[in-house]
Amino acid sequence: MLETPPEDRLPIPDFRTVTGQPRRPSPDLLETVQIMQRRQDWMREFLLEEGQEPLEFVGAADVKDAPEEAASAMREALDLTDGWAGELRTWDGALRMLRHCIEDAGIMVVVSGVVGNNSHRPLDVDEFRGFVLVDRIAPLVFVNGRDARCAQMFTLAHELAHIWVGEEGVSNLRRLQPVESSVEKFCNRAAAEFLVPARLLQARWQSVASHPDRFNLLARMFKVSAVVAARRALDLEYITRDEFFGFYDDQMAAIRSRRRKSDGGHFWNTQGVRIGHLFGSTVARAVWAGRLLYRDAYQLTGLHGKTFDNYVAGLGL
Repeated sequence: MLETPPEDRLPIPDFRTVTGQPRRPSPDLLETVQIMQRRQDWMREFLLEEGQEPLEFVGAADVKDAPEEAASAMREALDLTDGWAGELRTWDGALRMLRHCIEDAGIMVVVSGVVGNNSHRPLDVDEFRGFVLVDRIAPLVFVNGRDARCAQMFTLAHELAHIWVGEEGVSNLRRLQPVESSVEKFCNRAAAEFLVPARLLQARWQSVASHPDRFNLLARMFKVSAVVAARRALDLEYITRDEFFGFYDDQMAAIRSRRRKSDGGHFWNTQGVRIGHLFGSTVARAVWAGRLLYRDAYQLTGLHGKTFDNYVAGLGL
């Protein structure tokens, strides 16, 4: 017997802190990272067998670069324009489009609020908002689905920036703010510029600055959530930190109230983001080609039997 319990350590860098010190990871976070690492290992091996070339944008940026340059490179790689989101009807639609564009570029995206497929093991949003596993063949971004959807877009863009600088790790982004880390600060600035370019916000600010609903107006203009719009206004020093945090806390309280009245989401829609289209479709192709046993496909996806078959049928491949 050991004199003291073994210390659980994350297998990737930890960018979460409490009073300046890394937090001890929960079993739920540890297992989630391990599940995603197994998916990534399989994906890398499969893609290499298919002749996949390394993704040039992984590690292409440096934290000493201008965040505007990284944001521009990110949009170019995803085939997006500066004002790409403004062309869509809603910010929710912009979030879906962003996920699809990231996967089209070769990056797996997973959005889940539970460990694996176990609804009895919810992930704690106060512990982490997302993490990224960097790899030049099969990079993976994980977003905590327990977080408010209005904040998920920023987390997704933040973790995307991590891939550009080639730095994997777990992030918390409490109140959309980074910890004292050059990597986290750079990724936050790049994410903010990616979603709401400074020059576009500067051109619009005077028209909404005195309006009582200014953040929602900006949200409709840029097709981001009002929280992200307020976060960008804070970046550019149009509002104070107290104004931002007051607005953020009010928005989160309203979201928690709505969640208590919600009856939950659609199972198959949930599976679509919990597994991710890129990973799920690759697993399906491997099964059809006889290169992956159903047993192994079940373990990789967390789906079994008819449920797996119905999921694959719904991919529309």
